[in-house]
Amino acid sequence: MLYTDKAIIVEGKYDKIKLSSVIDGVIIVTNGFNIFKDKDRQQLIRFYAEKSGIIILTDSDSAGFQIRSFIKSFVDNDRITNVYIPEIFGKERRKEKPSKEGKLGVEGVSNEVLIDTLKRCGALSDKKSAEPITVLDLYSLGLVGGENSLAKRRALLRSCDLPINVSTKALLEILNRTFEKNDLYEYVQENILNSEGRASNELSSSY
Repeated sequence: MLYTDKAIIVEGKYDKIKLSSVIDGVIIVTNGFNIFKDKDRQQLIRFYAEKSGIIILTDSDSAGFQIRSFIKSFVDNDRITNVYIPEIFGKERRKEKPSKEGKLGVEGVSNEVLIDTLKRCGALSDKKSAEPITVLDLYSLGLVGGENSLAKRRALLRSCDLPINVSTKALLEILNRTFEKNDLYEYVQENILNSEGRASNELSSSY
């Protein structure tokens, strides 16, 4: 399986399922036109764009181009890699009839076409070798399963300018694309845990 450090933007959950079978990386679903009003998802896309860049891999129909154009309206174009799947006519296996324009979307093309298309953009490489950040690390840092875990987790997300309600799975994806493990421990200690202590000390000294 190939790896990319760029977040890949696709339209639907079946696109993500298909892509996840061949690519190891962050895959963000726009849920179609819902991206137009989903401020949290827009914020998440901007975050990945600034950190490592994004790949837009929407379908090659008019809806896909509208979504692609919208993402370009809130992300700097130099942080975007545009990838276009070939115009192949046919019907997705799970659907009763072809799409309005009769073209296969991301979920409908073969794995070989997907890999070749992404390779041509130069964003794929071998699997990242760094030791991954896991749920156990989140537990050790007090970000899950402990006293004030929710507050600490939200403080971390705010410090990274991210939506505070992302899932634990999404948080792990973000952290693994943002920090090396040792750097994460240092960052949380200094910016989350120590700042909590300073705030408590300031509160105590005020009485």
